[in-house]
Amino acid sequence: MTTSDERRATGKEIQGRLWPSTLTAPTGQFPAAKLAPDFYDHVQQSAFGDLWSRPGLATRDRSMITVAMLAALGQTDELRAHLVGATNVGISREELVEVLMQVSIYAGVPATNAALKVAAEVLGTD
Repeated sequence: MTTSDERRATGKEIQGRLWPSTLTAPTGQFPAAKLAPDFYDHVQQSAFGDLWSRPGLATRDRSMITVAMLAALGQTDELRAHLVGATNVGISREELVEVLMQVSIYAGVPATNAALKVAAEVLGTD
């Protein structure tokens, strides 16, 4: 069984692949993290240290799945961050557009429209 410190370290390493600045930036500096630091520690350990670290899927694959789910759920703030993370793990702009196109069939056009609006801001339209 892994310890909290091991899960935290694994989670930080995976988050660093998605968002390299998290490896060197001080933790807990944004307002929500200051309000609820235990929540963000929980996310680091459980989401990234436990789930994203499982051997069954590559980080790249988990990133694409996460983008699709966030788009389907209409979670555009979190989607914005994960689109950046997706590009940092090698997912191309074209692949991300295809992921969002897939969302339109299973979660609807309005969800995809909102996600594409965020993607255009994050990824550009060139």
